[in-house]
Amino acid sequence: MAVEELQSIIKRCQILGEQDFKEEDFGLFQLAGQKCIEEGHIDQLLEIIQNEKNKVIIKNMGWNLVGPVVRCLLRNDKDDDERKVYFVMLDLLVQLCNPKELLLGLLELIEEPSGKQISQIFLILLQPLQTVIQKLHNKAYSVGLALSTLWSQLSLLPVPYSKEQIQTDDYGLCQCCKALIEFTKPFVEEVIDDKENLLEDENEKLKDELLKFCFKSLKCPLLMAQFLEQCEEAGNDPLRYFASEIIGFLSAIGHPFSKMIFNHGRKKRTWDYLEFEEEEDKQLADSMASLAYLVFVQGISIDQLPMVLSPLYLLQFNMGHIEVFLQRTEESVFPKGLDLLENGLLRIEDNSLLYQYLEIKSFLTVPQGLVKVMTLCPIETLRKKSLAMLQLYINKLDSQGKYTLFRCLLNTSNHSGVEAFIIQNIKNQIDISLKRTHNNKWFTGPQLISLLDLVLFLPEGAETDLLQNSDRIMASLNLLRYLVIKDNENDNQTGLWTELGKIENNFLKPLHTGLNMSKAHYEAEIKNSQENTQEVQKTKDLCSITVGGEDLPNMPPEMQLKVLHSALFTFDLIESVLARVEELIEIKTKSTSEENIGIK
Repeated sequence: MAVEELQSIIKRCQILGEQDFKEEDFGLFQLAGQKCIEEGHIDQLLEIIQNEKNKVIIKNMGWNLVGPVVRCLLRNDKDDDERKVYFVMLDLLVQLCNPKELLLGLLELIEEPSGKQISQIFLILLQPLQTVIQKLHNKAYSVGLALSTLWSQLSLLPVPYSKEQIQTDDYGLCQCCKALIEFTKPFVEEVIDDKENLLEDENEKLKDELLKFCFKSLKCPLLMAQFLEQCEEAGNDPLRYFASEIIGFLSAIGHPFSKMIFNHGRKKRTWDYLEFEEEEDKQLADSMASLAYLVFVQGISIDQLPMVLSPLYLLQFNMGHIEVFLQRTEESVFPKGLDLLENGLLRIEDNSLLYQYLEIKSFLTVPQGLVKVMTLCPIETLRKKSLAMLQLYINKLDSQGKYTLFRCLLNTSNHSGVEAFIIQNIKNQIDISLKRTHNNKWFTGPQLISLLDLVLFLPEGAETDLLQNSDRIMASLNLLRYLVIKDNENDNQTGLWTELGKIENNFLKPLHTGLNMSKAHYEAEIKNSQENTQEVQKTKDLCSITVGGEDLPNMPPEMQLKVLHSALFTFDLIESVLARVEELIEIKTKSTSEENIGIK
């Protein structure tokens, strides 16, 4: 019945001119053709399409059959012979139908699916789509529209992270990436082959569309992609292949990575003439960061870089990209920023990074980003790597640079452990300075005193939460103990003895008061907890205790007692170091007084 209906429509349309086809004819043709497919009359439909007499009808109306054919190919209930017939029909429709209508129809089909069907339809339609675009005159517009649609769908697929996920490729992202490269290659070659610039304006527009696609691909999926590390496996890594081809496309269309480096920092970059949409413009920073990682860490196309570029220049170029990585929220992106930073820092010598570099915004925001990863990232390996990178960064700075960074981090980190780490670094720099013949002015005398003002004080005086700030307080006391031991009052190289009165008022005395208050509070809480233990044990309930105005989480009473005793132990430890510092100060000042009396 469906075949007869279709033949009746075709018979009526055969006597009409192409311009006389009505909207009703299109609708009836589509319904009858779709019914033929649904009822399995595929061989008869194929004969109708192949009939030369129906050429004009198929050209104008046949594109409506592409959707039903593709949906049949997506179903798993067809055997291989049936699928071959559907593919033959699809190829015929692509060859015979109006390419403008086909382009829009194919793109609509690509936009339809979700989940695992995205990759399935990619693999079915990319070749037909390529064939259709090759027939169109306005190549740049068609390629741009197609690549934008394809990338939008590709970006919906989850990026595989592990070696196993890459190999299984459950959602087909890796297959799609490979197919997308094959789809794009002819258009890149077309740009390259137009040596005589016969269509210069159209060629430039096509370059622009290809460049946009490359930038988008560098962000998704390559910004999130993980790469196989083993050398023998790297060649089989589909995402590395995709990255390598994308970078190759950039070079082919006149934007090699080396050219981008030479334009870095200039007001007018080579791609500034592109009219990126607002969302696309936001992607540029991510894309360039991804590109830098691929070149410098993964080594893709690194041979394009001139060997004359200095390590410091390359570090400066990459710091902005490292900042982008560290500002992202995805934990899978943090390691790329850390690896890129490590790659740059290992190329330069210790103490060679001049303090003037800290005037560049990224040279201060990157260490602050490291602090955020160190303190907020839930993955321990990343926290440790960030700490190691911050120490490596400190090592590369010159003395004034170290001094400037220490001040910055002490003022911005707001984390006791980080501040303790910085204070330990200050102690190390003072030690190095005191051992040299010529003292380093940044870690002795007035400059050091200015830095110590940020270290040897309690933020809220005696009311400071000593438990919360215990790491910082212990580091500060250890630094003070070191200064008292190493620097004699008569020498006063560090300026400590001149400022001793201020240190006692701002740090030591408030610390004494705070310790007494905190110990009394926690001892009272322990007593209350012990008194309530029997009642809690009777009811077998969890208990809660308020410490410092905040409720401790509900936990068994014996666990809360351990927490309270642990806090008391911390206070005792601080108190013992404080007592030792004051004892050393007394010994040193007494000894100096006796020496002065002896001299008189």
